[in-house]
Amino acid sequence: MDWMEITELEAELERLHCASFGWALSCCRRDRSEAEEVLQAVYLKILEGKARYRGKASFKTWLFAVIRKTAASEHRKFLLRKLKVLVGPAQSERPYVEKPDTAYERSEVQKRFQRALAKLPSRQREALHLVFYEDLSLREAAVVMGISIGSVRQHYERGKKRLRESLGQTELSYGISWKRRENPGAV
Repeated sequence: MDWMEITELEAELERLHCASFGWALSCCRRDRSEAEEVLQAVYLKILEGKARYRGKASFKTWLFAVIRKTAASEHRKFLLRKLKVLVGPAQSERPYVEKPDTAYERSEVQKRFQRALAKLPSRQREALHLVFYEDLSLREAAVVMGISIGSVRQHYERGKKRLRESLGQTELSYGISWKRRENPGAV
């Protein structure tokens, strides 16, 4: 299908909104206000016909690719604006207003996990997010990231390994050993 009716399109965007916002957050380095702006820009692009779903991948995969590209473009624009303003005093970060649904994210385990995830290279972090949080296959993640399946598989495996090592070291410093050994015979 080369196009979707506007009502179908709106229904799909609404159905995928939570997952889209989670992916936008990941693409925007967990900056909620930036993620909201990116997602709004994506929805406008889609509804105005500037980004068109052509049916070559699943709608979710296509949507996530549009979000990723828009976030990267917006971040580049932000950096250019910041470079132009560097002549003046340093700008402060946008204020963060915590919402009730973020209470879980403040837990100590979640904080350690987020810190470990943030230390990963961006491609590894993206691959893990798409597969674990968005439930995409490695093939779909490759389409979203615009790289080959072999590359996404490599980023995914390296990311898991580095994350496991990082969390294992963290737990050892707390006197806890949650590290487990993988089954070498597992597929």
